[in-house]
Amino acid sequence: MTGPGLIEDYALLSDLRTAALVGRSGSLDWLCLPRFDSPSCFSRLLGGTGDGCWSIAPTEPVRESRRRYRDDVLVLETEFRTDSGVLRLIDFMPPHEMNESGEPCVMRIVEGVSGEVPFQLDWVLRFDYGDAVPWVRRVRMSEPVLDEHILAIAGPHTVVLRGDELPTRVEGERAHRYTGTISAGQRMSWTMQWASDHGRTPAPLDPEQELRECEEFWRAWSDKIVYEGPHPQAVRRSLTTLKALTYAPTGGIIAAPTTSLPEAVPGNRNWDYRYCWLRDATLVLLALDEFGCTSEAEAWRSWLVRAVAGDPADLQIMYGIGGERHLVEWELDWLPGYRSASPVRVGNAAYRQTQLDVYGEVMDALHLARERGLAESEESWAVQRGMLAHLERIWRRPDRGLWEVRGPDRYFTHSQVMVWVAFDRAIRATEEDGLPGSADHWRELREEIREEVLREAWNPELGAFTQFYGGTALDAAVLLLPSVGFLPGTDERMRSTVEVIQRELQHGVLVDRYTTTEAPNDVDGLTGREGSFLACSFWMVDALAYCGRRDEAVRMFDELVGMANDVGLYSEEVDGETGCFAGNFPQAFSHLALVNSAAVLFGGRTREQKSRRNGL
Repeated sequence: MTGPGLIEDYALLSDLRTAALVGRSGSLDWLCLPRFDSPSCFSRLLGGTGDGCWSIAPTEPVRESRRRYRDDVLVLETEFRTDSGVLRLIDFMPPHEMNESGEPCVMRIVEGVSGEVPFQLDWVLRFDYGDAVPWVRRVRMSEPVLDEHILAIAGPHTVVLRGDELPTRVEGERAHRYTGTISAGQRMSWTMQWASDHGRTPAPLDPEQELRECEEFWRAWSDKIVYEGPHPQAVRRSLTTLKALTYAPTGGIIAAPTTSLPEAVPGNRNWDYRYCWLRDATLVLLALDEFGCTSEAEAWRSWLVRAVAGDPADLQIMYGIGGERHLVEWELDWLPGYRSASPVRVGNAAYRQTQLDVYGEVMDALHLARERGLAESEESWAVQRGMLAHLERIWRRPDRGLWEVRGPDRYFTHSQVMVWVAFDRAIRATEEDGLPGSADHWRELREEIREEVLREAWNPELGAFTQFYGGTALDAAVLLLPSVGFLPGTDERMRSTVEVIQRELQHGVLVDRYTTTEAPNDVDGLTGREGSFLACSFWMVDALAYCGRRDEAVRMFDELVGMANDVGLYSEEVDGETGCFAGNFPQAFSHLALVNSAAVLFGGRTREQKSRRNGL
């Protein structure tokens, strides 16, 4: 074993506190403990075997391998067929909801399906993103019950490994290994538990019982999903993935469970996405509540209100999963990066950026929550009015836009449209919900902003709305104008914009965010190209539908659904030349966009509709 597999070769495990990525080869290559944003203890994804992994695989040539999730359950099964027989690997993490201890645990079961297959388990543990080699020892306890396990400690980090057969130290490799065979009908299991207290060993767990309870949990959750349109497996898998990316104690949903998976190889567009972005708020509420996941929508709204509480001038574009505000960015110089694409970053400096669109996203999300029957509190509406007062003072300033560019501030079209959304939703709050506010004043601002966008962002020579005022560059974000209610999709300017973006940014069914070049880009301040953004591709589906080109939208949606990996997961981007996944994985934004497109196309209720109160 050396470096990691392709991004699309990975599958997701989650316990609603943290997540693991397991490769098609049977190697668990990424796991952060105890939270999504904690340091990793398996970091092969961003380096090599020596940076930590847990592999279980046959020792003889594999003739065929296939894998699947059990229905809508987050239990992964990988089957390896060799000349000697078939071995099945079952991987899962027992889920933890709000009132449980929440100490993460990964369970791996090897099952003999046919014949007798030789296999090997390699366990290489490295804390602190591969930088800390733990002190590892074998412990045998007789009280209160007989318990033999491997204990690994380094500073504040502690894990315990138990199993039917414990691996032994590999001389000179700082690794542990077990080699054996599995016969038809035989099962062997291993359990790795994180401990919050190095002086307290977590109690042994029964893998078979935990497996049954894990299946019951996910089956009960997925039974809530209500969707009867085409591609039900894709929609249900996307919703399950969003649930898996939820931090249960707070309801926050991370953008992705990984950091620094590059948007292109080679390239330096490598970012940490293990945080919660405010611009996901509206899509999350729509996706979850539209298809029956009401409690998750309520939890996300509660996280959102807590996160944005405070001085409106301090509003950030993203927060930690617990609402943390300081996400200081730094680089891990000891990790080479995925396929040597450096740097590896922890934290995200974009949290300090001014991005005006988030005000519109927050106002839109909380407006939708009211329409869905979630009661508005006096405190929450006061926070929103404070945000509006601050936005009125700053909306004429340039910003960094939703793509978090690291180039100069500009008047990005999408940002200004979302400012319009903020005041529009405030007006509707007074008119439709009876909340107190300055509706007449907000209406004047809304009209001023609308006139400015239509005047400054429209380029008659291009026949399109451009990325920023007075520019010629295109941006797929303007495809969202109909979905937020700024313009109808049948408006000739929108129809023309869609056609121009198709011509300039679309390749097959894939759509780029905007044009990138090998030379330093004067918009984002970065060098190198990137893959096509999957969310933008689904936005094109929506835009086509709004423009009246439904049949074309449905065909494009069908093709995009087919671009998921073999277990139904999407990354942030796809390399249009190779078809390989790029960017962090799995990406919540991609799955959110898929679910939203399903709602647009197949009878769901979408964000531009004015009233959905009481299901109407």
